[in-house]
Amino acid sequence: MSYQVLARKYRPSNFAELEGQEHVRQALENALEQNRLHHAYLFTGTRGTGKTTIARILAKCLNCETGITSTPCGVCSSCQEIAQGRSVDLIEVDAASRTRVDETRELLDNVQYMPTHNRFKIYLIDEVHMFSNHSFNALLKTLEEPPEHVKFLLATTDPKKLPITVLSRCLQFNLKNLSPERVVRHLALILEKENIPFEENALWQLGRAADGSMRDALSLTDQAISFGNQKVLDAEVRSMLGAIDQLEIYELLQGLIERDAARVLDKVRRMSEFAPDYQGLLADLLSLLHRVAVAQAVPEGIDNSQGDREQVLGLAQALGREEVQLYYQIGLIGQRDLPLAPDARSGFEMVLLRMLSFVPNAERTASARDVSGVADSGPPATPPAGGADTVKKPESVPATSPGHEPPSAALTVAKSGAPAQTAAEPVQAPAPGAQSTALNNKGGISQPAQQTENPRPMDISQSGPARELKAPAATPTGPVPGAPFSPQAEFWADIVTRAGMSGVTQSIAANCELKHREGQRWQLCLRESHGSIWNDTHRNRMARAISDLLGESIKVDVEIGAVRGETPDDIERRRRSDRLAVAIATLESDEKLGQLLQHFGGTLRR
Repeated sequence: MSYQVLARKYRPSNFAELEGQEHVRQALENALEQNRLHHAYLFTGTRGTGKTTIARILAKCLNCETGITSTPCGVCSSCQEIAQGRSVDLIEVDAASRTRVDETRELLDNVQYMPTHNRFKIYLIDEVHMFSNHSFNALLKTLEEPPEHVKFLLATTDPKKLPITVLSRCLQFNLKNLSPERVVRHLALILEKENIPFEENALWQLGRAADGSMRDALSLTDQAISFGNQKVLDAEVRSMLGAIDQLEIYELLQGLIERDAARVLDKVRRMSEFAPDYQGLLADLLSLLHRVAVAQAVPEGIDNSQGDREQVLGLAQALGREEVQLYYQIGLIGQRDLPLAPDARSGFEMVLLRMLSFVPNAERTASARDVSGVADSGPPATPPAGGADTVKKPESVPATSPGHEPPSAALTVAKSGAPAQTAAEPVQAPAPGAQSTALNNKGGISQPAQQTENPRPMDISQSGPARELKAPAATPTGPVPGAPFSPQAEFWADIVTRAGMSGVTQSIAANCELKHREGQRWQLCLRESHGSIWNDTHRNRMARAISDLLGESIKVDVEIGAVRGETPDDIERRRRSDRLAVAIATLESDEKLGQLLQHFGGTLRR
């Protein structure tokens, strides 16, 4: 027996074998079971989604010798003839080759005659949108009031080209593109039946290349089997498709996150050896950025339809939201301008360099590296009061009370002879005149003069004209609830701020807790949520950045697990909340603002 291609060999013969399109299958099965049959059905969708297949299954259901049913037997003469394409009562018409009105009229002249030996005479018109206007006009009357023994099954990839008068006479079903995940699962089942070895990554390549079409996926699989000598392997499928591995796109984005132009351009150089489609590469990068943006907004909304859920979630944690939006916008503009570039590769490289150039906060100041010394063990203490512009090595101070100055103060240069404050002092509300001046200064609101990085509680009590405006409860300067106060945590947060790390490495460091320091060896604990993006490259970068800051060789050991204390990220969120509380207290203590709110019935948005 001659070889039969996979797309024909595994074509579904009933609704149970149909892959996907549950919304169409359920509607048709219910209609058949209840005998609520329409005279004309229109199936729309892209190529290879099952339009003609569903029409043939429906024809079997209507003409099966067991009766009208949603589960045709498949063994009677009627089912066999339809499956083999030789049923005289199933008239299949290719509208693309019968566009003339005379051919349509000749076809419809036979509608009045009864079927030869089946229940219904069924007209299956494929690519019906190719009919001319005159052909549609000739079809309208018969389509509206066909004889009881006639059913029309229409299929098209472009329903917008059909006249509205035709659409209104049909029961329309829109078939969906199949997800890569569903395609991969179906291909795996078929290859197992065929006893052909395969690699899952190769199937993902085929599933993505099929672009939602199961027929395209099966045709590509046939080609891959021949190309790989009865094997479907990842490397050979990529070579056959001339495609770049999706991992290359992740590495390219990783280089953008690290802001490493040399790494990005080297990656493009290596990809150019495969003569890729740079427009397609940019589209893949935009698609990945879209999934990252979705993961940032709704993490549970990311499925594994492309086999990359863990990677996408890791990238979503490493990238800032504004960076994702900026990269995406630059990529969209680059996609439009790519055909205008002298050559595709240079245009693609310019898009990537533009992403690196316009990323916010891309350049960090080098002032953090001016610090020449930090304590080898224990948290730093408050710097001495009287002094010159020097940095002294602080002594270890036990954390006996939260009243101590935050350890981050140890890394600042003492420029004033005034003694350092170690306890919170009440801050009185500014005088009305001062408040007015602050509000009138370029239309802005001045920062409180006594505000520090860890704001102190404010004791403000001032009555407005009609109601008493009170400051909010004092915001604690300690750690977030549930975490013990640790000067060591403040010390580590200050190190992370000053070490000049960036990208994924900075994000990892900000989500680490400093567990222990012994000489030049530091023990850190990384949140489990960031474990998927951790590797030795980030360990080396962290160690190098800290060593450069402190002027000595530091070894960093990182374990992944539950973080019990505050991380630099936690501390930054707490400080931001404190600053917001101080700003709100300042506004609420303003007499003139209180009068405005009283007069207009306004409120402060928090």
